[in-house]
Amino acid sequence: MRTRFVLPAAVLLAGVLVVRSSGTAADDKKPEPALSPVQLAERTLHRRAVEAVIWGMPAVNYDLMLQEMLSKTPGKVGQVIYWGRPLDAKNQTLTPNPDALYFMAFYNTKDGPVVLDLPPGDADGSFNGNIVTVWQMPLEDAGLLGIDKGKGGKFLVLPPGYKEKPPEGYVPLHSDTLGGYMLFRANFKSHSDADVQKSIAYGKQMKVYPLSAAANPPATVFSDVKDVDFDSTIKYDASFFRNLDRIVQTEPWLERDKAMIQKLASLGIEKGKPFQPDAATEKILDAAVKEAGAWLEAKYDAGFPSFWEGGKWSFPGYPKLIEEVSQKSYTNPNEYPIDERGVVYTMAFIGIKRVGAGQFYLINIRDKNGNAYDGSKTYKLTVPPNAPVEQYWSLTAYDRQTHALIKGAPRASRSSQIAELQKNADGSIDLYIGPKAPAGKDGNWIPTDPARKFELMFRLYAPTKALFDKSWKLPDVELVE
Repeated sequence: MRTRFVLPAAVLLAGVLVVRSSGTAADDKKPEPALSPVQLAERTLHRRAVEAVIWGMPAVNYDLMLQEMLSKTPGKVGQVIYWGRPLDAKNQTLTPNPDALYFMAFYNTKDGPVVLDLPPGDADGSFNGNIVTVWQMPLEDAGLLGIDKGKGGKFLVLPPGYKEKPPEGYVPLHSDTLGGYMLFRANFKSHSDADVQKSIAYGKQMKVYPLSAAANPPATVFSDVKDVDFDSTIKYDASFFRNLDRIVQTEPWLERDKAMIQKLASLGIEKGKPFQPDAATEKILDAAVKEAGAWLEAKYDAGFPSFWEGGKWSFPGYPKLIEEVSQKSYTNPNEYPIDERGVVYTMAFIGIKRVGAGQFYLINIRDKNGNAYDGSKTYKLTVPPNAPVEQYWSLTAYDRQTHALIKGAPRASRSSQIAELQKNADGSIDLYIGPKAPAGKDGNWIPTDPARKFELMFRLYAPTKALFDKSWKLPDVELVE
């Protein structure tokens, strides 16, 4: 039994008197003037706006892509846009893969379930696909290593609260948002025109239509947007809140996010009401989104956990976030990693349900010596032989500030699909990243902008056991003196 010690009241009083009488000159300073009601309101608005940016990042990321499609391309919701050549810097989405053909279909279940009818993989083609909500929560992965195991199928996206029994023959996906999209990456064997055209033809086998038209589906409309300046990089200005308002107006509130309703209302974002900030509020919002961006950048710059102990390659995510997204769908009552989620969606898009099955990503923002990458310098990465993939690997350089493909660069990546890659005697491959190709190494070179910093991503499609048991290791990138 624990004994309690109680000090006599006289002792306590004496202690108080001692504390009060032992003040310093600093204690005698005049107290800070009280904040006025206007100042308090401004500070509260600023703080809430910062938190709104971090919380709303994945949905705004989604809306930026949707608005680019609607404003700059012929594409519409319920149709498919695609990039009819390997991606170049006209595609300014976040960290895209220039070694696959991208097809993107936005859908909306406001008028009922939507069918995504996807082709099987065969000798003429295969794909890796991900279907996500407005908040980029994965509903399902599709393709060779998705739930269909390459057989294709009819994926049926059901609207929030859908009660009817889904018809037979479909893969039902219960969404908690009305909108969402599918990213369909059609794989190709090489960058040759013939292989690219074959990949396009394969991707065009997909169909998108409402379930109500399943008996006689209308032809799916495809729009090639390869020549469109498609920029969905995050905008760190007050326009961020217009994207966020659009989400609030068009999507139901999720139970887990109801604590944000009043906070957003204090910013002027309220369901059923126009968002019309005055000049003073716009100024506060602009400052807040810049502060949020700086905070997210600092957290990103601190790095993700290393994949190989002591190395500079990291999986672009946090263990807590990966667990919640891929396994628990944020149902854990004691976890909601919105800070980590905010960081990830400043530099990437899409959500993956089966992390590491169809594709695995490794990101690198520092060289072997721990220094940030400088686009005016040349670096070397040696890819060891027997890379642990069943499909292919690739290395891509991105603009460090925007996390998009480097503008002005003649290409963005090198991959194992490239026939002209020079190999070393042991089967390893030296890749060079810098403003100019080393003599005789053009085929192994990824160009950079000498005026800007960059970052790297290494992709492994259909990764094998040697990656996960770490018997194969990607070394750190070295500065070429």
